Amino acid sequence: MGTIALEGLEFFSYHGFYDEEQKIGNKYSVDILVTTDFSEAARRDRLSDTVSYEDLYRITADVMKQPARLLEHIAHQIIQEIRIRYNSLEAVEVSVSKFNPPIGGVCHRARITMKG
Repeated sequence: MGTIALEGLEFFSYHGFYDEEQKIGNKYSVDILVTTDFSEAARRDRLSDTVSYEDLYRITADVMKQPARLLEHIAHQIIQEIRIRYNSLEAVEVSVSKFNPPIGGVCHRARITMKG
């Protein structure tokens, strides 16, 4: 068993609870951590025996193109799509951050983390 992580994937997307957020957009960051058995990939040196970083990025980019109200929904959708592509994963953890959230004060970013 081991983990594969993609950290700091950045997107400009149109998510947010408020309608204005969905019109003007914002910068988001996504971190993905998958737990899986990649011993065959380590032994045989074959991409087909592990999780492709490129697949994880493409899945995330596709979800980030679809407007959503909540960061929780975005993380849930990413986890679902990863599990469809890789159904034998032990665990998937996704963090989604929104930069400069509209909270009425200074906040560099708001982040949620979901495991599935």
